[in-house]
Amino acid sequence: MMLLGVIGWPISHSRSPAMHTAAIEALGLDASYVPMAVRPEDLPEAIAGLRALGFRGVNATLPHKRALLELLDEVDESAQAIGAVNTVVFERGRCLGSNTDAAGMVAALAEGGVTLTDARVVILGAGGAARAAAHGAVREDAFSVHVVSRRAEQAAAAAATIIPHAGACHLSSGDLAHLTSLRSAFESADVVIQATSATLGDSEAADAFAAALPIDALPAGSSVFDMVYAPRRTSVLRAADARGLRCVGGLGMLLHQGALAFEAFTGKPADIDAMRAALESA
Repeated sequence: MMLLGVIGWPISHSRSPAMHTAAIEALGLDASYVPMAVRPEDLPEAIAGLRALGFRGVNATLPHKRALLELLDEVDESAQAIGAVNTVVFERGRCLGSNTDAAGMVAALAEGGVTLTDARVVILGAGGAARAAAHGAVREDAFSVHVVSRRAEQAAAAAATIIPHAGACHLSSGDLAHLTSLRSAFESADVVIQATSATLGDSEAADAFAAALPIDALPAGSSVFDMVYAPRRTSVLRAADARGLRCVGGLGMLLHQGALAFEAFTGKPADIDAMRAALESA
């Protein structure tokens, strides 16, 4: 039996077991995918134990994505650029790390009719999700990427991690609180990517975050993508929808990054429809 799983702390919230189990069943594989709660201080021993137990691969969620960079035998270019690992494959005694978030985001946007090629992209946030978004935009030959965060120094640091991979893409950063420069960035944006946790859940704080953004300044043909998938229609997406803008929710990114990880584990293309149905049920 092929052993697969996901590690995090906590882990009970993860949708990965539902969608990966659906993909396993759709292909009739002799495999099992299990959630495993791993405390941060136990991560080195957990990786060694998973290898010893014969696991084929695991996904990683918070708070382990950054720490895995220092624990694996090899980390691919995407994970290095983003500064986080979300997929680990155990192969011939070696631990190989990758990150499927950027490619998953690009696939989700394409599915929603949004292209990043030659686009002026504004990214809200400076954490791992924002770095994945910036890396994906650069890989798709975006014209420019502007990273903004509540702390200007974090936005600058996030942009700096992508600079070695930027090519001809123009990279810049700014402060979410600087409303004049934020409005200016929105006025010329083709795509806005919400990559913070501010819209997670329905709350007054989420509504206030959306209200503080100059969504009214976005051009009529622009698109808004929110990486948060719970709720399906976040406060930012509702505000963008009210303007008649193209909106893409975060469930598609979760789906496609998972499908890419599944293929890395099994060598077989995932059944996207089965995985999507499992996610929507969950």
